[in-house]
Formats: sequence, structure tokens, C-alpha cells
Amino acid sequence: MLVVLCTVRFREGVGLRNGRRLLTSVPATELATKHELHSQIRRCRLSLFRFVVPSLLAICITGSACGQASKTQSSPAEVEVPKEEREGVWQSTAGGVQVPLWPANVPLAKPDTGDQLEATGNGTGLIGGRRWRWVSYVTRPTMTIYKPKGRNTGTTMLVLPGGGFSVVATDLEGTEICDWVVQQGMTCAMLKYRVPQAWPKVDGKQQRPKVLLALKDAQRAMGLLRQRASSYGIDPHKIGVIGFSAGAYLAAAMSNTEDRTYPIADAADQQSPRPDFAIVAYTARMLDNSKGRNHLELQPWVKISAKAPPTLILHAMNDDMDDIRQPMAYALALNDAGVAVDLRVYAKGGHAFGMRPTADPITTEWPGQVKQWLHNIGLL
Repeated sequence: MLVVLCTVRFREGVGLRNGRRLLTSVPATELATKHELHSQIRRCRLSLFRFVVPSLLAICITGSACGQASKTQSSPAEVEVPKEEREGVWQSTAGGVQVPLWPANVPLAKPDTGDQLEATGNGTGLIGGRRWRWVSYVTRPTMTIYKPKGRNTGTTMLVLPGGGFSVVATDLEGTEICDWVVQQGMTCAMLKYRVPQAWPKVDGKQQRPKVLLALKDAQRAMGLLRQRASSYGIDPHKIGVIGFSAGAYLAAAMSNTEDRTYPIADAADQQSPRPDFAIVAYTARMLDNSKGRNHLELQPWVKISAKAPPTLILHAMNDDMDDIRQPMAYALALNDAGVAVDLRVYAKGGHAFGMRPTADPITTEWPGQVKQWLHNIGLL
């Protein structure tokens, strides 16, 4: 059965990345008008891929819930899926110890929502038959430590969830990844970084913020892991990152610089912020797509260093959120710089699949690809 998915574009400044991924915390009053929505619905086309992105308003014609096929037929209908949001600080799952990145007395730059209290919520689309959860309005970032089950290889993976820099996808691209990591004998640290932070547009082209709060938090987390290596039972020279979507951009940014993006405050900031290995899954914000489909040039804010660590890149050809040219451009640039880079590309999988099994082989095979790659470079 086909799921009919209508991708609704919103007024500029409301949606993320040209309206393809909508900031879940935007008030409903800022959405496109009813007339605009209906005019776009008429232009929607049948789609075979599942609904994997969050939104406040999803217009779907389906046999069941929005974004999931049903075994029974029903008449087409517009389904309005409300935003779900609850005020409160995100709490770690069982086995995790959440620790602050910065001392409480250290003032931090605020996300776009200022002092708005932290909140958690659910994305309205289903991934692997389940909703996914997020946290936003993060003003005090943390990392949550999960210890390995059984043997301890000494290797650590810092997990950088996606969410378009508007939310942090805490389970799909966070705790669920850590569940797998610790089963491989590694320590896992999931980063809850400061969001939301919009990427501005200049002359219609997206720009990276001059100060990227999430990158500051990621670099701080790497320094803390290295400084506390003995207490965490980890090897300070075997700490890598795995990032998804927006988090994949962070992984790439961390890989290509040793310069911190904030003043050194303590001993943790004396440690190198560069990871020892990097895994980049369905990466974003790398390609300069203003020059046409036959060009693979990186955005001016993407810097490549010959000192970048060994890198594994994962992507699906039918990712309609982040074109396959995104990882191709990054892989070629790393290769040109002499960096060891592996690229694993699957025909299907879409975007934001995390580690939840679906009919697409990438969702069940990529963890094995990562495990083998880590063996190949001597980390497992």
C-alpha cells in the first residue's frame, strides 16, 4: 500500500531548510495560511518513502496514522497532527549518568529562545513504527555517560543527535545509539547541546552562524571526556564521534579543526577537541548547491584539514532531505587532503532512520558496517 505524503512548505523563516523540516516549537499562528496549505496539497505527489520528519502540521492522505501505511483502505482525509510538548528538563534513560558540561556559575550564551524553560516532546512522524522524542530550549547543555556492557575496549563514542539545530533527537539518534554502542564494549556519551539556533540567510543563501553554540558544546564534551578518561575507564586516544544530520555536520566540523570556538576556561579545555575517529550519517549543510547538480563544492564555512581523523560516511541515495552530493562532496574533499575516508551508500533509506529496523537494508546493516570499520582501524 502506498502512503500519500504531502510535503507542505511554509513561509520563509518558519520552516527549516526550505521548509522540508519544520521547527517543532514554532507557534501554530506562524504557519502558512489555510489557503497556502490547500494550494500546496493540490500539488503533492504520491511518495513511496515513509514520513520521517517532525512538524506541527502534517497533511497526509493515508489508510492509517499520518506517515504509516495501514492494512485496510479508508477514504482520503486531511489529518492535522498537533504538536506535543511538555515543559521539563530531559531525563536520561536507565543506566545513563547525565553530567553538566559547564559549571553552574559559568555564564553561557543563550539559544534563540533565551531563558525559555527546557521542554521535551514527540515528533509527529513515525520512524520504524514509533514516534521519536526530542528536547529543545536547552540553555544548560549536558552529556550522558553510558558504561559498556561486559568487556571494556577503552573506546568511547560521543553521540551527536540531529534535529536541524532546533531540537535534539534524544532517542532516535541518541540513547538508542548508545544502547548499541555499549553492547560493543564501548563507553557512550550522548550530547544534549544548546538549541534552537537558526542559520541566517543572506541574499537568499543560508549561512552558518558566526558562533555555533552546538559546536562549542561538542568541543567542550570532547575535552571533558579526555580530562576524565581515568575516572571513566576510557582511553583518551580512542574517543570518536558519531553524528546524524545536523549532528553529522558537527562531527565534520570537530574533525577539521583543533581550534576551540570559545576561550579556554579550565583544564578540560586544554585537551584536544578533535575526535580520534568520526562517523557521519546522512550529513547536512556541507554542499554548496548553488552551482548546479554537476558541482561538488563545499560551502565556504566547511574547512578541510589533513589532520582530520579516519572517517566513515553513511548515506542513502533516496535521501530527499540531504542530497547524496552532500556526503560525496565531503568524502572527496577529505580524500584530496589525504584523510582515510570510507563511504557506504545504499539505494534506499531516506533520511533520519537512526537504528530502527525497516524494510530498507541500510537500517539493519549499517551498525555492522560501523563495527567492522572500527575493527579495521584498530579500535575494537
